[in-house]
Amino acid sequence: MTNSLSAILKANLTRRPETIAAQSVSGIEPHSGAVSPPLYLTTTYARDEAYLPRLKENYQRNGTPNLWAVEETIAALEKGAAALAFSSGMAAVTTLTETLPLGAHVVSQKTMYYGVRAWLQELAAKGRISLTLVEASDPAAISAALTPATALVWIETPVNPTWDVIDIAAAAAAAHKVGAMLVVDATSLGAVACNPLTLGADMVFHSATKFFNGHSDVLAGVLVTRAVDERWKEIARLRTALGNPLPPFECWLLLRGLRTLFVRFRAASDNAMAIARHFSNHPKVERVLHPGLATQNGHATAKRQMTGGYGAMMSLLLKTDFKGAQGFCTRLKVIAPATSLGGVESLAEHRKTVEGPTSTLPDNLVRLSIGIENVNDLVADIEQALAGL
Repeated sequence: MTNSLSAILKANLTRRPETIAAQSVSGIEPHSGAVSPPLYLTTTYARDEAYLPRLKENYQRNGTPNLWAVEETIAALEKGAAALAFSSGMAAVTTLTETLPLGAHVVSQKTMYYGVRAWLQELAAKGRISLTLVEASDPAAISAALTPATALVWIETPVNPTWDVIDIAAAAAAAHKVGAMLVVDATSLGAVACNPLTLGADMVFHSATKFFNGHSDVLAGVLVTRAVDERWKEIARLRTALGNPLPPFECWLLLRGLRTLFVRFRAASDNAMAIARHFSNHPKVERVLHPGLATQNGHATAKRQMTGGYGAMMSLLLKTDFKGAQGFCTRLKVIAPATSLGGVESLAEHRKTVEGPTSTLPDNLVRLSIGIENVNDLVADIEQALAGL
């Protein structure tokens, strides 16, 4: 097939999300025909004969072909106008909050990823922002917390690690009534279960370390925007000034991970659903927390909002105490007692230990990130660990 015919077919064919992820937006490299995108490790790029940049940028801190491939692919998967990839999830968060005006009011959740919550609390303690934390699983709580000074509403859904589900469209409508921006931490949705921008969110955040990468070997963060406005341009400018775009090798690894995103996410999601059902009435489990269960807070919203599956994240409230929950994690043989989530391997974490003395989580909560192993092996491992309680 000639290059011109290939281009015509590519332009006329609808490329669905699974195809975009598997091939990336850039597709086959046109100069060499390489199916796997080349890795560009150079920090600088020579100008052409007219002393003009050959690419969009000519220095690594400003952007690279590997960075653009990742950003274009993720923007397409999230149905956004543009994406920015950062050297970590927290690098993305701190760059975004740097664009808030001094004294801006922020509304967020009492229960959420503790690193973001701690950062917002630090900004509030310094007088940089004012902060209201709410029980976001209460549909009315966000609206009640909003004021004319609210500039940012930050929500995480499903909520880590309780996995309650927040109505994104309702949160967006409430935020927009007071002129605030809604940002959704959609890390556990993986751009497969749901696309928050289509429900009214202004930006989506991902710890790309997790499901996007999927192999526990890349630290990365991503923001995706619904519109390229002045705030977005300021975030891009700050990323360059702070020197925290995602480096080329990490971009290359992330793009490689994205190629299997849909098959990984769906396999892990199916495993998690099976495990949640199996242990729902277990004599040593007080409660299973998972969006796919009818007993979960926000399950009706999840059924409507999470059209691509209920995800691979869940938590167990064990019939034990702090030490017993820790011991459960260390008795696991197949599931690793480790921090993080979204990899091909299953992980267990006693979240209160990790969050430390300021944690408000129950002593008996164990978070599970379910991977793509054989589900019977995972069930048997949890069973044998529970037997020691």
